Amino acid sequence: MRVHRILLAAAAGLALPSAAAPPFADSMAQRTLACTGCHGAQGRAAADGYYPRIAGKPAGYLYNQLLNFRDGRRHYVVMTRLLDPLSEAYLLEIAQHFADLDLPYDQPVAPRAQPHVLDRGRMLALQGDAVSRLPSCASCHGAALTGVQPNTPGLLGLPRDYLNAQLGAWRTGQRRAHAPDCMAQIARALSPEDLTAVTSWIAAQPLPARTRAVERLPHPPPIACGSAMSPAGRQRP
Repeated sequence: MRVHRILLAAAAGLALPSAAAPPFADSMAQRTLACTGCHGAQGRAAADGYYPRIAGKPAGYLYNQLLNFRDGRRHYVVMTRLLDPLSEAYLLEIAQHFADLDLPYDQPVAPRAQPHVLDRGRMLALQGDAVSRLPSCASCHGAALTGVQPNTPGLLGLPRDYLNAQLGAWRTGQRRAHAPDCMAQIARALSPEDLTAVTSWIAAQPLPARTRAVERLPHPPPIACGSAMSPAGRQRP
């Protein structure tokens, strides 16, 4: 009879009297399990490519995105409801926690584009296109495309589908930043072919030995960008 009761308790998911509850660590790693449940262990990205890597991204960038989700400039109801009760000071703590993580990246998948498409993507990413008035990705995201402190993210290590989705969201207004919204401007100037070319090339690039964002650009960025501005003092709209 005793064995029968034990089996019933186990089947119902009840804790047995002899089973000790796992210790609770009051740490940011413990508190942010709601983040890593989607963004992968330690924020290294989900396997499906939809939830991007957040580990090691600049703290200012992560903080800006948390505010954007909370305030409706980015749209994902799960994120909005998760963040809405949290103070801005706590959002900054979360951003700093993930920014401080220095973890290895997975190897990129092999490119699925033709060589001429990848050549066009490399040119757009590293040189831009003066005729189309498109600055290079490197002119804002750093020569190695690993980002710039404190507010500009790296582009490497992101799946092509995710990059396509974000540029598409900027094109349609589903993703926005504070004015001037430079990424919306760039995304709308890209032809569909060029958008595919640049995301295919970026997604296929190996990570350099140093993956952290650089401290500063060697030259001022060629375009004003509200998404890279300091979030200090911003209020809810």
